[in-house]
Amino acid sequence: MIFDCHTHLIEKEHLTGNFLSDALRVGGQDYNMTSTYSQHSEAMKDCSGAIVLAVDAPYIGFNVPNEYVAEYVAKDPTRMFGFASVDPNRIGAENILENAVRELGLVGLKLAPIYQNFHPQANIAYPVYAKAQELKLPVMWHQGTSYPSQGPLDISRPVFLDPVARSFPDLKMIIAHLGHPWMGEAISVVRKHPNLFADISALGKRPWQMYNAMIEAIEYGIEDKLLFGTDYPNFTVEQTVDALTGLNRLVEGTNLPRIPDRVIDKILNKNAPEVLGLV
Repeated sequence: MIFDCHTHLIEKEHLTGNFLSDALRVGGQDYNMTSTYSQHSEAMKDCSGAIVLAVDAPYIGFNVPNEYVAEYVAKDPTRMFGFASVDPNRIGAENILENAVRELGLVGLKLAPIYQNFHPQANIAYPVYAKAQELKLPVMWHQGTSYPSQGPLDISRPVFLDPVARSFPDLKMIIAHLGHPWMGEAISVVRKHPNLFADISALGKRPWQMYNAMIEAIEYGIEDKLLFGTDYPNFTVEQTVDALTGLNRLVEGTNLPRIPDRVIDKILNKNAPEVLGLV
């Protein structure tokens, strides 16, 4: 069964400021970002499990509390894995993270410089990385573009994770969305470091981009480090599976390379909790 390594819980009260208006401006007025407990549970019913991400991003008005995620995953503890989120700009951020693990039972960390307005190499963030490594927490990074107009692109490139990985070689990290649009950069960083991975979430909407990213990942030999993820509620499991398995239709009748079935099968059947040390 498929494990979804990238999902969200989002209710209207979690979105403030310009975040929602920016999302609707880019995604269209019908763009749906709602994912309640019951909606998430229904969407994941046919999966072996899922990672559920908190978001602590007051800078752009996106706040899904650690407590909210912890309450949800506690209802299905063998299948749902909650990742805390802590803004490194907060005083005592590393202590907030430790509390989320020891008191709330969360098992990973979500960071997003474009949402939280911090450079991955900033001194304020290093105590958070050190605490995550100490607690053996995998870190999910949104290190790529996004639609909030005030989100800083100049700190969002995947290459900025290279010094972090060199400083914390035991820290397992996942680059979400394969670092789009800098997929080649993300692939080079993932190839370089044994404990770096990437997920394919949210790429299905751009099939040509997704196809080229997959081919590049194969050519650089990191196909075993790609994880299945949807970015639910933005995309469903079915949509993501259909996008991945349908990529080769783009090159039918051409001499362009096909994505081997074995690569697709590995992504769909990977035991992500084991890979990331969650079990």
